[in-house]
Amino acid sequence: MPVIRTSEAVTHEMHGARFVSYATTRTGSKELCAWRGEIPAGTKAPVHTVSREEILHLLDGELLITLDGRTDHITAGDTVIVNPGATVRIENPTDRTAVSWVTTSTGLEAELADGTRIAPPWAQ
Repeated sequence: MPVIRTSEAVTHEMHGARFVSYATTRTGSKELCAWRGEIPAGTKAPVHTVSREEILHLLDGELLITLDGRTDHITAGDTVIVNPGATVRIENPTDRTAVSWVTTSTGLEAELADGTRIAPPWAQ
């Protein structure tokens, strides 16, 4: 059984947020990826459309999640299901970092509003 220690997690940064990657194909997962997301105060991630389902569980803090045009305020303990093809924007309007745990299937890609496609390394 692969065990990924905190000291072995790989940290990536993009659009002002941190993605601390634990489960990927590089660490032994066959189908799923999982990471801790750290969204600093005042961060407004760009609008993007995802190619695979993502499950975001908020561990600490608060976020505004806009999913296909509908905005919801979520707090610690809430879970958001982002279906494939959904357009999402994540914003932290508070004065402290929000921390989430996110899972998806391997191979997730995101398309930004300008058509740029991203294959985040924490989801491969």
